[in-house]
Amino acid sequence: MKLWSPFSGGQAKIGRLAPRKPSLAGLTIGVLDNSKPNAGALLHRVAELLAARTGAAGVRGWSKPSAARPAEILDDIAKGADVVLTGSAD
Repeated sequence: MKLWSPFSGGQAKIGRLAPRKPSLAGLTIGVLDNSKPNAGALLHRVAELLAARTGAAGVRGWSKPSAARPAEILDDIAKGADVVLTGSAD
């Protein structure tokens, strides 16, 4: 897999993706809001519905300062959530 990193200024090689979780039951669903209008509302609602339907432990949220800036809080998110939803909205 190839990844364009805003931190390295170019393309970085990364290893394999994390294995897919067999179930969301008991897991914390994270939401990364990119700060575009309605992104947070949409992502949080989807996460709440997923949690209710799958028995997830709960939902936690984080926000980027702007859609144009990279998420510099990835380590915090990785420590606070088992799976993460992110996306863009207007």
